[in-house]
Amino acid sequence: MNDDVVDVRTLRKPDKHPAIFAAFDELECGERFVLVNNHDPLHLHDEFESEYAGSYGWDYLERGPRVWRIGIRKLTSTPLPRLLCNSTLVAGADSDATGAAWKLATRGRDLDSNIIRLPPAGTIGRHAGPDVDVLVHVLAGEGELVTENGALALTPGALVWLPRRSSRQFTAGSGGLTYLTVHQRRQALTLTTRSS
Repeated sequence: MNDDVVDVRTLRKPDKHPAIFAAFDELECGERFVLVNNHDPLHLHDEFESEYAGSYGWDYLERGPRVWRIGIRKLTSTPLPRLLCNSTLVAGADSDATGAAWKLATRGRDLDSNIIRLPPAGTIGRHAGPDVDVLVHVLAGEGELVTENGALALTPGALVWLPRRSSRQFTAGSGGLTYLTVHQRRQALTLTTRSS
């Protein structure tokens, strides 16, 4: 077998993983390349497990001490569907943590998603949303969404559409508020919370 070789020993550290994932993305299902590195890439293996669980093969061909060679094979045409978390456990966690309690963190995604937790009476102040539509699904607690022309009650199970650039403010009730957001991937948005 004549495998392509991806030798990252001379690359700058920040360039290594992007080069390896780019080579993996170029593979057809069933193909592999041989990674050559100057150390055991355990962190890289963790990233493959996070991004491509069940969709890649990882075979050590040589294990140091100076050179590591690993055969990395693409086993499926796309990453496999997978369970990301149990939102009821995140929403019901007994924690004083506020802000993003969970976020979608896979590298090659087209969506962003977060579970946001506001403390009792916490708010995300009035602001115009980004240039993407957002779905909000209330998981736990209660509160209200203040719009340009009134307020909507937020209770568990409520599914809310926030049109792009619409004005909104979230205020949690006495038991706090936890909700899931889903939207097209975009630049990172920093949310700040404050208690009333």
